[in-house]
Amino acid sequence: MPAQSSSELLGFPPDARLLIVNNDDFGMYRDVNEAVVRSIEEGFAASCSLMTPCPAAGHAMRLLRDRPELPFGIHLTLVCELPGRPWGPLTDREKVPSLLDETGGLYTHERIPELLARARIDEVETEFRAQIHAVLDAGLAPAHLDWHCLADGGRADVFELTAALAGEYGLAVRAWLDPARAVLRVRGLPAIDHDFLDSFALDLAGKDAAYARRLRDLPAGLSEWAVHPALGGEESRTVDPHGWRVRRSDYAFLTSPQARELLRREGITVIGYDVVQRAWTG
Repeated sequence: MPAQSSSELLGFPPDARLLIVNNDDFGMYRDVNEAVVRSIEEGFAASCSLMTPCPAAGHAMRLLRDRPELPFGIHLTLVCELPGRPWGPLTDREKVPSLLDETGGLYTHERIPELLARARIDEVETEFRAQIHAVLDAGLAPAHLDWHCLADGGRADVFELTAALAGEYGLAVRAWLDPARAVLRVRGLPAIDHDFLDSFALDLAGKDAAYARRLRDLPAGLSEWAVHPALGGEESRTVDPHGWRVRRSDYAFLTSPQARELLRREGITVIGYDVVQRAWTG
């Protein structure tokens, strides 16, 4: 008997056009936090991922406490790419030296290969658990785990560690690349059927049209967009000079009436990771 499709595992017909729309980087700074909430409540995003080490994580958690219905996951964070608003590990630095550069800070985006070459899996687990418990100890109920700047954790052992933590805490895990997706399918768990979209990969020029085209061409099965909204105000421009335009354009499309009308016309069902969590834990 053939294995169930991801759509069927999620409770939909096999020919359904399903799209996970998840706001990454919740907690990075307040301008991001406000846009993440608005793009779920007023737009068509359906869940988000919280970065607990970031300066605005406390603000993000207060927003979540006021909105217990808002689905969110934990954006496990070993990378810091904003020198204007830096963050570090939640664990005491002397306990996770393999995760830190020569200055004692988290590695930057361009140095991810160095991080992956030297990170000890026991120290990764220590830091991941600290980030998970920061959320649980705040009385919040996440739905999934994913990673900041590291597709599928960046290494097979990091992915397996995260999947084990998800099983322990009753959460789902994001999987984007073929090796991890195949692992989940063998285990009878839903995984996306098509290439994922990270919104930072889209050109700013003609971005709305590119998004609209992707919606019109969305195939049957399960797809995912990782989007990164921010309001694009003064804070964004000051602390995030390389990313704020991407984030502002994401927010504009996610909250546009044209996008919602296109989704309706195309018959696309947008879901968040709370739906995926139910399939993992059911």
